[in-house]
Amino acid sequence: MAPTSFRILKTLAVGAASGLVLAACGGGTQSSSLASNQTLNFPILSDFGTLDPAVADSETDSEIQQNMFDGLVKFDENLNIVPDLATDVPQPSADGLTYVFHLRQDVTFSNGDKFTSADVLYSWNRAAAYQGSYATNLSAIDGYNTVAGNKASGADLEALLEKKDPSVTMTGLTAPDQHTVQVKLSAPAGWFLTAIALAGTTGQIVDINAVKQDPDNWWTKPATAIGTGPFKMVDYTPKQVVDFAAVDNWWGSPKPTLKKVHIDISVNNPSTAIAKYEQGGYDIYGYGGYSNLPLADILRIKGTSNESSQLILHPKVRTTWVTFNVVSDGSRVAKGPFTMDQGQSAHDLRLAFDLAVDKKKLVDTVCQGVVCVQATGGLISPTLVGYAGDNSDPLSKFDPAKAKQLLQSADPTGSKTKGLQYAYDPENALNAASAQFLQSQWQDNLGVHVDLLPVSHSQFIKARLSGHYVMSRDGWQADYNHPQDWYDNLWGKTVGCPDSGCSSGYDSPEYDQLLAKADAEPLDQAKADYAKLNQMLIDNVLYIPLYYSVGGFLIKPYVKGAGTNSFFDHYWNEIQILSH
Repeated sequence: MAPTSFRILKTLAVGAASGLVLAACGGGTQSSSLASNQTLNFPILSDFGTLDPAVADSETDSEIQQNMFDGLVKFDENLNIVPDLATDVPQPSADGLTYVFHLRQDVTFSNGDKFTSADVLYSWNRAAAYQGSYATNLSAIDGYNTVAGNKASGADLEALLEKKDPSVTMTGLTAPDQHTVQVKLSAPAGWFLTAIALAGTTGQIVDINAVKQDPDNWWTKPATAIGTGPFKMVDYTPKQVVDFAAVDNWWGSPKPTLKKVHIDISVNNPSTAIAKYEQGGYDIYGYGGYSNLPLADILRIKGTSNESSQLILHPKVRTTWVTFNVVSDGSRVAKGPFTMDQGQSAHDLRLAFDLAVDKKKLVDTVCQGVVCVQATGGLISPTLVGYAGDNSDPLSKFDPAKAKQLLQSADPTGSKTKGLQYAYDPENALNAASAQFLQSQWQDNLGVHVDLLPVSHSQFIKARLSGHYVMSRDGWQADYNHPQDWYDNLWGKTVGCPDSGCSSGYDSPEYDQLLAKADAEPLDQAKADYAKLNQMLIDNVLYIPLYYSVGGFLIKPYVKGAGTNSFFDHYWNEIQILSH
């Protein structure tokens, strides 16, 4: 999983979303008759990085791929795990190590190739070997580490896969017959099914015969961009347009009503795209990973009587916070006054900087209560398993008097907090506005001047993860609906750290031991242990919670079935164009 810049589930919670405007899809009275032209038009503001599930990274990649490819299991619209290419959702063996998937026998790829267990083994071994951003979704499988260490790619990797070479074959992934896949884990992992259910990533199945025709570029060409999903690519001009058509006699349900999906990639300015939507050029805006509508446009549309009912605001699975560097060892460039080796004084300084920020005012000022809501229930977003509950996080409080007291005790001369910088990537307008707000809060409530350090996105991510910043903007967009996705990838060494998420440098054997225990447990049993891990982060004041994100969509009244849950767009085969 990558940072919130890119990557991205049970019944939706309503607590933190209670102040949101949730409009029905399109609103108003609709005709039930279908339009003769069943073509859906919408824009994405930059080209997808890839449509290869093995190496997909961005939300746009997965939002499009979910309509082309399937996995053995998937999330339904209510974010429950349900069968997809498997006939049922398997239960683990008594020791928690083995899952047996029984495959549907009526599935074909869009080119007519029959789907079998060989495609599963090929797809998952290939994804583990490529080590894309979501490869660790497969990391619980026995033999994953061996395959992950393989260095082959392209035609070389295809040759090894065809020979079933041990260097690219997970020992825990076997096929007793054409319609059965057995998965043996290296250790119990209560999160395994949740991870492989994630659409558009490493759990999805590709066609051996299509990929091997052009291992590096197969997904760019309609003839080889083959999956088992309800839509297939029929035209692609990079940075201009991509077209998809419904697959004739698709095996699944509901059968597509749409005949074509036309995606414009030529417009890269959100306000320009929204204007074209308003002029009738698009049926939807916000699909394909672009639900971060500009605040100014949202406020304008909310005040427009004939358009306000077309606006949907929905909680998403992204949280933003401030991270402190808490490690002073040689692995990190930044040191600063917040490192844990400095004991109680550093703890008190972290808490002072936290309590000095009026987070409710930040949300009202920066988001105007529309595109984000205050993070009061811990770092895991409100719609996810592991959300601690509204107003449960003491770090979400605002107490300037206590903040000042803590600062005076921990830094009476002001020498420790002199010359501090707060780093952020300004490409997102909320990041820049939040940085300015934080600077003013620390100045007004602590008397500490913090310089702002805006850094280009790519440079910021690299430098932050290398330990260059004493304080910085941080965040996470969930991969899947399991606390392991947060606690491993952001603070633990069991699976994720040190990697893309460990921006604080936090290193605690006690944390890692409890994390390993929780990861091995069934979810119902693990929740209590994950809650203890959350409390460790709070007790150590490892973050300043800021806000949970809210996605924005525009959907024409005649587009029936379009919408979103907290994770992904509704599938295209659920959408119909009504007469209008």
